[in-house]
Formats: sequence, C-alpha cells, structure tokens
Amino acid sequence: MIYTVTFNPAIDYVISLPEFVEGKINRFSEEEIFVGGKGINVSIMLNRLGIASKALGFTAGFTGKAIENDLTEQGIETDFIHLKNGRSRINVKIKAELESEINGIGPVVGKEAVDMLFTKLDDLIEGDTLVLAGSMPTSLPNDIYEQIACRLNSKKIMIVIDASGELLLNVLKYRPFLVKPNHHELGEMFGTEITDSEKASFYAEKLKNKGAKNVLVSMAENGAVLLDSNGNFHQINAPLGKVVNSVGAGDSMVAGFLAGYTERKNYEYALSLGIAAGSATAFSKGLSEKEKVYEILSSLIKNDF
Repeated sequence: MIYTVTFNPAIDYVISLPEFVEGKINRFSEEEIFVGGKGINVSIMLNRLGIASKALGFTAGFTGKAIENDLTEQGIETDFIHLKNGRSRINVKIKAELESEINGIGPVVGKEAVDMLFTKLDDLIEGDTLVLAGSMPTSLPNDIYEQIACRLNSKKIMIVIDASGELLLNVLKYRPFLVKPNHHELGEMFGTEITDSEKASFYAEKLKNKGAKNVLVSMAENGAVLLDSNGNFHQINAPLGKVVNSVGAGDSMVAGFLAGYTERKNYEYALSLGIAAGSATAFSKGLSEKEKVYEILSSLIKNDF
C-alpha cells in the first residue's frame, strides 16, 4: 500500500479575472475549488492512474471535513487525525495579468496529534511506500521527516521525500527509496545554480552518495533527470504544450513515477509516466485526468519495456 502524509492540507480557491485593481472592488469571471496539499495531490493522481493509496495527515474544522469529503467522493481512502481546534487552511490564488497567492497558515498541531500520527505509521509493513511531501506548519518540529524515517528504518518501508533543504538532507542517512527535488531546490542545497541536465546529474549523484537510492530531479520545461538505484542515469525532455498551471505538477510527477514503478518495476517506464503526469497537470487547470496523462505517455515511450 502507498501512504501519503499531508501535514497542512488546504482548500485552494482559484479565481480568474481580466485584471486585478488594487484597492478596488474586483469581480472575477471564473472560480474553481480544489482540495490540495502535496501528499493529497499525490494520492489524487495515483487514484486517477488506478493505484490505491491512503491519505494521512491532520485536518481541522469545517474546511477539514470538506477536504475529507472531497477525497472520499473521489474514491480515496483517508485516515486523517482530527485536530480539536482551528481549521484547515484556505489558499486564495488570483489569476489576472499576474498570478498572486494568499496562503493560509493552518491549525496548530500539538505533540498529542503527532504521537497519534506516529502510532498510525507504526502499522506500516515491509513493502509499503510512504510519501512525505512539502513543508510543515510552524507548530511541528523541523526534524519531523527525520523522526519518521528513523522510526520506520528497521521496517523496510519505501520512503519517498518530496521536500528541500534540511528536510531532505537530514533523511538521506536512512536511505529513502526516492527523493525528488526540483532543479532550483537541488541548486540551493549545494549553493549553486542548476541550468542543464549535466549539472543536475552531477548533484543528483551527490545526493545518492549521501544515501538516497533513487534521485529524481524535475527541471520544468526541460523534463527530468533520474539517477536510479543501479547507478544508471535517465533523462527525458518535457513534451511541448502550453503551461497553464504549475500547482501540483511536481506532485503529479511523483505519483506518475510511483504508479509506473508499481506497475512494471522499470525505471525508464516510471520516469516516462512521471514526466507524462507532471506535464499533463501543467497543461491542465487542475490535476490532470488519466486520459491526458496516457496521451502524453504514448508520445514519450520509445521502448516496449
């Protein structure tokens, strides 16, 4: 089973308008509502690709109930911890001449709730996959990823980390199955700027040497580079298309990679499906539907695997 953890889920309220005039009443022409958070996005895309997962994390208040109800309606199993106070956050995203975001803070997550999450994670068994994605509320300790990886280290869980900086680096000693920084995040970790696949491959190898089994570096319009557990490099360029949305593209890539690896245990196929899922979401208003993912996949695949 694949489990995802979203520490700070959200409802994304997306509004579009011809122009945004500061200090005036603005009327939007279109609105959309999505439930989100990086782990939740991974679960949604996995579900659309036919792979079951269970979404874990923390929810609170009426917005938390709305998030859970939405996921249940989509057919995604959830097991969130319900916080007694506060409410899950609402993020407002304004699409006008420029895109702007106003992100909520989210509820306070106390030690009791964290201990409850740890107890749930103790039920994972060998062969399960755990996706830890995104940043955390300020109320959580900044070594929470490391604590989880340490706690599960003896159980042979396939841990996936989609984070940056110390959150990612501190987990490498526990040999996570997959880490997925984007090229900006990878460059920041090593104090450099990564502009091409050659440099991405060089620094991916440094992460592998620190303990990561597979390193997937997403590079926006330049596709992605994968250094796999066998020491082989794979690179696939992104397909051509009009980018209309960047939210959830990286999460979709993680989901596509996991779906591909679950299906065929083949790294090149997993990378291809990851690129297809990430690109399809970038070309869609929200997370992409399955049909668009596989349409793009068919244009990428050169081998029968």
